[in-house]
Amino acid sequence: MNLSELKPGESGIISAVAGEKALRRHLLDMGLTPHTKVMLRKVAPLGDPLELTLRGYELTLRKDDAEKIELFKTEDPYKCTSCSAAGCPYCSGTLKNASCPTSSTSNTGVSSNTKAAQK
Repeated sequence: MNLSELKPGESGIISAVAGEKALRRHLLDMGLTPHTKVMLRKVAPLGDPLELTLRGYELTLRKDDAEKIELFKTEDPYKCTSCSAAGCPYCSGTLKNASCPTSSTSNTGVSSNTKAAQK
């Protein structure tokens, strides 16, 4: 599947970037690199351009260029697996040795209530 086939709100992870030498280099320079999580935010009324969210910023891309970017479709690559919060740094492992304050269990599997009782 390519990036231009996503519908607004859908997400994916880039698997490959094609195109002529200069175009490919331009896409890579804009942050559209393999293993990058992207979400299609909006599509213009006539279908071109597309507004994407990736790496914490918004990027507008022509549909022709988006067709050159292959990806794996995902449900929500930013969703926390433990507490269901988008981009949770606790549950994603970004913050080491810390438990998610909104989750009933931390990433170690110990209940937050049990931890509070131990203090």
